[in-house]
Amino acid sequence: MDIQLINIGFGNIVSANRVVAIVSPDSSPIKRIISDARDRGHLIDATYGRRTRAAIIMDSSHVILSAIQPETVANRFILSKDA
Repeated sequence: MDIQLINIGFGNIVSANRVVAIVSPDSSPIKRIISDARDRGHLIDATYGRRTRAAIIMDSSHVILSAIQPETVANRFILSKDA
């Protein structure tokens, strides 16, 4: 099994094999997931102080916040699968 990495902005990289979902953080259920992850200590903020545009849900129950649009992250995900 090859390890595929995705750049989620500002030099931050996640393992594509561990990603469950890439979602917009605007809806109430996603905000709740982010809040719960923060309370559990499973939130990783990779926005560098910028506006959160994507929440990446991992199979380890971690949630990673990114300042890049979900569509952009998803395109990078698809491109890494094709390579």
